[in-house]
Amino acid sequence: MQSKWLEDFLLLAQERSFTRAAELRHVTHPAFGRRIRALEAWAGTALIEPGSGPVRLTPAGEAFKDTAEQLVRTLAQSHDELQAVAGRQAHIITLATGRTLARTIVADWLARYSSVLQSAEMRIVTRTLEETVVMLQRGEVSFSLLYHHAAIAVRLDGRQFSHLTVAHDKLVPVAKADAHGRPIHDLSQAAHPGAPPVPYLAFSHHMALGRLVEDHLTQHPLAPRLRRCIDCDSADANYEYVLKGLGVAWMPWFMVRGDCQAGRLAVAGDNSLDVHFDIRLYRPKRHLGVAAEQFWADITKP
Repeated sequence: MQSKWLEDFLLLAQERSFTRAAELRHVTHPAFGRRIRALEAWAGTALIEPGSGPVRLTPAGEAFKDTAEQLVRTLAQSHDELQAVAGRQAHIITLATGRTLARTIVADWLARYSSVLQSAEMRIVTRTLEETVVMLQRGEVSFSLLYHHAAIAVRLDGRQFSHLTVAHDKLVPVAKADAHGRPIHDLSQAAHPGAPPVPYLAFSHHMALGRLVEDHLTQHPLAPRLRRCIDCDSADANYEYVLKGLGVAWMPWFMVRGDCQAGRLAVAGDNSLDVHFDIRLYRPKRHLGVAAEQFWADITKP
């Protein structure tokens, strides 16, 4: 039995989709399926209910899930402890987050807590929200910095992990500003009868930011008429497209506040279109390395 089969099984139980789980594990759908079948052969019983639709675990699969989680966690902890004994991890801080948060919140931290970095190395990896959660669960990183909102809530066992809300932000619809500081694409105008839809620069749905905007617009009683003209998996790219006047994008306020104040961009709608969310830093409750614990202590200082 291979440990990666356990990780495959746990991710499949979380995502309830062979396709999505295979994508997150960076293997083909057939290869992922063979690994699950190999685990079932080792277990001597079916762990996944047959049939189409969302994946469901068999009673044996449900019973095995807790065991698999404990095995993966124990292996990760043993690895960390061995590394700590060897002195390799004591002065390394590992952080998984999204690309946008790495550019904003993490960049601010690197400047603010530079004293910690004088005796430590910060390793930052950028992944999707789901992948950063999995990395934290496997013990591959010390911290995960994540968006928090009801529409994208993560599932982390409170008995094993703790978190701190480190910031509040919002997604704001912005467009390039004209010479008078007004948005060249105005969402309020799109509400008028006969007005053409506004060109919309969207985030890909697999991005947490994209799901936040789509959820908000779906539930908004007066959502503006939009024409989805670009779908992009990079907030940095969409930011450049907005600056070039290509349309409206919902951008993190942390990213665009300076541009709005300088008159390069303008808010393109009223505040009912803003999407508010928290930013949380998650960590295991077990003891981390010296540098990671010092970093946590600095972050949590009042």
